[in-house]
Amino acid sequence: MPNDWVDVHAHFTPPTTPEERRARWQAMREECFTLPAPYHWSLAETLRAMDRDGIAMQLLSNIPKDHTALAASNDYGASLVREHPSRFGLLAAVPTDDAAAALAEIERARTLLGADGFAVTTVYNGVPLGDPSLDVVWAELDRLGATVFIHPDAYAPGSMGRPSPLIEVAFDTARTITDLVYRAHFRRFPDLTHVVAHCGGALPALSGRLGLLGGEAWVPNPEGLTPEDITEQLGRLHLDTAATATAHTLAAALLMTGPDHIVYGSDSGVPCSTDRTVRANLEALLASSVLDRDQIDAVGRAAFRLFPSARARHDAARPAMTPHDRAGKAASCAR
Repeated sequence: MPNDWVDVHAHFTPPTTPEERRARWQAMREECFTLPAPYHWSLAETLRAMDRDGIAMQLLSNIPKDHTALAASNDYGASLVREHPSRFGLLAAVPTDDAAAALAEIERARTLLGADGFAVTTVYNGVPLGDPSLDVVWAELDRLGATVFIHPDAYAPGSMGRPSPLIEVAFDTARTITDLVYRAHFRRFPDLTHVVAHCGGALPALSGRLGLLGGEAWVPNPEGLTPEDITEQLGRLHLDTAATATAHTLAAALLMTGPDHIVYGSDSGVPCSTDRTVRANLEALLASSVLDRDQIDAVGRAAFRLFPSARARHDAARPAMTPHDRAGKAASCAR
């Protein structure tokens, strides 16, 4: 059972009416997402599940497509952190279809909301993360030394009669990160830390192909990247375990980034994740055949290293060690 873990990939929904939830449910069903009933996020249920699973803190994210709704969602997320400072952190959503709006929300979230990091989606209202207009946004985040969580487009339409969260999100992520690689994004913004959802989607499975073929003359390559450049940029990424903690996926991710770049994520708080799937994914990680016990525990705590302000709140809430505790710990370390 995990103890004192942190979940980098957890969602929330600001309060909604039953009518709003039903309208959203009907829209989802039209996109092949055959959810049997409207979804409702519950703070109380979230805290209960965290306690049951040994999760000390969740880093919350939600990225509405409307700028006003996005700002309101960030406000609500910040209120959850204020109410439960040692249990939640905020990854403030950034509206990346407009550079000026993105910069303004970054500043507001940083100075007024106390955001621990930022969340972006691969394509926001038709604008991909690699769009040149966003270079000023990335430069500001790089200046701040921020950690940015990259999530696939949760609003993408279904394909071939199946909803996008099943497999399309994995290819959406791979396309976007590949585009960023070819723009030398991860070299140009070296002080940014990127956490990519769902273990990078299809990217780890394709990383060997990119390294083999990505520098060939028939591939447009304005930055003149070598296969080594491509591999090096991919190796900088941090990948979360949301819905991807089985050995099949982790084995490829470990070859691309290494165990110290894998972080625990549950993908809780959304209709495509149920209590059963979150638990099954966690159990797969705990029983991993590609990570040893110490590495598994390090994965569970890794996000604390990436979000120091969240770590500080977590640590401040822990009971202070007595002299007896410190002596016992020192004796244990000496053995």
